[in-house]
Amino acid sequence: MTFLVLPKNLREQLRRQKNTAIRAYFRQRIYSSSEPGKIWGRSQPMRILLILSHMRSGSSLLTHILTDNPAILGYGETHITYQTPQDFKQLMAEVYWQCHDFRQLRDLTHLRMNHQYVLDKVLHNHLLADPALLTHPQVSIIFLIREPAPSLVSLQKLKPHLSDRQRFDYYKNRLIQLENYAEFVKNKERSLWVTYEQLLHQTPSVLSHLKQFLSTDSGFSEQYQLLKTTGKKGVGDSQAKIKSGKIIRPSTPSLASLPPDISKDAEAVYQNTYQKLSNYCTATVPWRG
Repeated sequence: MTFLVLPKNLREQLRRQKNTAIRAYFRQRIYSSSEPGKIWGRSQPMRILLILSHMRSGSSLLTHILTDNPAILGYGETHITYQTPQDFKQLMAEVYWQCHDFRQLRDLTHLRMNHQYVLDKVLHNHLLADPALLTHPQVSIIFLIREPAPSLVSLQKLKPHLSDRQRFDYYKNRLIQLENYAEFVKNKERSLWVTYEQLLHQTPSVLSHLKQFLSTDSGFSEQYQLLKTTGKKGVGDSQAKIKSGKIIRPSTPSLASLPPDISKDAEAVYQNTYQKLSNYCTATVPWRG
């Protein structure tokens, strides 16, 4: 049997046409209604799941755990600036396009758009231009924070061009904004909080609370499938550990330390945010206070 082999330029042209048609299909369904969560062909509106966190917090790990559940679609940090509810439409279009490959006929099942949530993680203050969007009825929020010493030591590796004080200023300002968001929303039914340390060491409780909070049919696991964007810079963690497909716990306690003039201030900021989140959000483990 002889198979027809198309010229490379023709294959590329057909690939582009296929991609254009699929993106147009997603956008048509998403933008057919002006209502932010409504998608043509769905009986229920799409929900938006936002991870509000800071750099080097373990947000890539949490993203992978969440998106391994068939109810949730996302890939990490989209860098969308949220100004109006219509920007949730942009999130849906970006996530549905970036999360899927369409190379075989069976991949066409991705066109169903039957997920319960689309996910984004937001790590910078400027990306949420209107905090009132957090109170939108279709939005659910997971706050994630990490203790200051490991956060800032890890951030030093990511941002070596910044001074210790500049890295601390980012961490402080971000945590203050997170607690402000939590106080503004003030709704435990729609906001959950967790620490990276809890995710690592009190995993069963965290995973159980995630299922309860998000009301998904299936639960969550500490093992996960890799995404097409796993390890990609600008999307999430690019270090090798995230590619293991499971939670990796350190064999020895962290020896990370900060300059004395920063350590005390950073710990105070962390403790204040910890308490504020416990006051305004559902906790995944009992509050230690």
